[in-house]
Amino acid sequence: MPRPRRDGQPPKAPSKLVLSDPFVRNVQPGPTRTLYWDAKCRGLALAVAPKRKDNDNPQSVAAAPRSWRFTYRSGGRLHVFTIGRTDEVGLAEARRTADKLRGQVAQGIDPQAEKQRGLKAETFEDVASRYLEHAKRVNKSWRQADALVAKHLAPRWNKLRARDITRSDVRTVIRRITDGGAPVVANQVLAAASAIFSWAIKEEVGDIAVNPCHGVTRNETKSRERVLSDAELPKFWKAFDDAGLVRGAALRVLLLTGQRPGEVTAMRREHIHDGWWELPGDPVPALGWPGTKNGASHRVWLTEPVRKLLAEVGDGATGYALPGDDRGRRPVSGLDDAMRTICVALGVVDKVTPHDLRRSHGTTVTSLGFGREAMNRLQNHREGGIATVYDRHDYANELEKIQEAVAAKIVGLIERADGRNVVPLGKRA
Repeated sequence: MPRPRRDGQPPKAPSKLVLSDPFVRNVQPGPTRTLYWDAKCRGLALAVAPKRKDNDNPQSVAAAPRSWRFTYRSGGRLHVFTIGRTDEVGLAEARRTADKLRGQVAQGIDPQAEKQRGLKAETFEDVASRYLEHAKRVNKSWRQADALVAKHLAPRWNKLRARDITRSDVRTVIRRITDGGAPVVANQVLAAASAIFSWAIKEEVGDIAVNPCHGVTRNETKSRERVLSDAELPKFWKAFDDAGLVRGAALRVLLLTGQRPGEVTAMRREHIHDGWWELPGDPVPALGWPGTKNGASHRVWLTEPVRKLLAEVGDGATGYALPGDDRGRRPVSGLDDAMRTICVALGVVDKVTPHDLRRSHGTTVTSLGFGREAMNRLQNHREGGIATVYDRHDYANELEKIQEAVAAKIVGLIERADGRNVVPLGKRA
C-alpha cells in the first residue's frame, strides 16, 4: 500500500506498466515528478521530471529530464539508486543493471553505498601509495620505480581517479619524456606505471578494469656497452672528489668491487668480516638491507684500496658503510645525479652511469684473462643450470685473486696518470 504524503494528501497510486522504448521516448511530463514502475523488472522505475518553462520564452516548455531509478531495501530502510539518464542508458541496459543490483542486495550488498565509494574512487596517488607498500616487500628496485613515479607521473596524475586514466594519458607522458631525449627513462616510467595498474586490477583496487599502459609502444633502445677506457678512468677517479666525500667513495667502491649500485650504497658494516663483504640474498629489514637482486647470497673480497675508502668515510662495527647522513640513518644516494654532473664537468658526450662503472669492472676482469664465467661469479650473475646446483665450491681464493688484480690495474692507471705512488682516495669534507 502506498505511504501517505507528508502534506496530508492521499497517496498517489504508483503507475506500473510494462515499459517500452516508444513509451520512454514519448511520455509527457506532468506537473510533478512522476515515476513509472516497470512491471517486467521489479524495483526499476522511469522518473520523469515535471514540466519546466523556458525563462526566455514563457510560452514554451523545456524538455523534461528522464532517468532510471532502482529502489530497494537495505538495513530496514528504503534506498534509491540512480542508474542514469534515458539518453545515456537504454531500457534493456537499465533492466540488466537493475537485475544486477537486485542480486547484490540479495547478497547483503548496499548498491548505493558501493556507488558512493565509487564516487570517492581512489586517485592515482592513493593506488600508487598502496602499490608502493606491496612493492617494498617484493621488488628490490622499488626505490628507483618510486622515484620515476614521483617525478614523471605524480605531478600529472595524482589527483585523477586511477580508473579514469586512459591510454592517451599514458602516451602523452611517455611522448613528453621521449621527446625530452630520455627514451630509456620513458620505458622505465611505462614499466613502473604498468606495474601499478596490473597490481591494482589483480587486487581489485581502485575499481580499475583495464591497464591503460597496454598497447603503448616502448621505445627501441640499444643495450648499453659503455665502459671507461684506460685514459678516462683516472679522470673520472679524480672527478669523483667533486661528488663529495661519501658519494665519491661510493662511486670508487662501485668501480673497485663491480657490485650493483643499489647493493653498494646499502652496504652494512655488520656484513663485513675478515676482509670479506658478505651480501645476504634475502632482505634484512631491520638493517635496511634490500637483499641481492637475484636473491642469491654473495661474497666480495674488499681490497686494500676499498678498505681505505671505507675507513675515510667512517668506522665502527655497525651501520651503513656509506652513510647518507651524519647519523648514518640512511644509505648514501644521488649517485646518478653525481655522475651526470661529473660527465658535464668533464665534457663527456657519451654519458657514464653508475652501472657503467660496474660494467667497466667486469670488462677489466675479462681483459685480464680471467674469463666471462669468473666475471659472472664475481659480479653475482645467476648462471643457472644443473651445474650451479652441484657446484658448491665458493671460489674464494680465485675471487680474491681477481679482485686484487682488478684493483692493481685500476690503481696502476691512476698512479701513472697522477705521477705519484700513492692512490688518491678522496678529499675529506
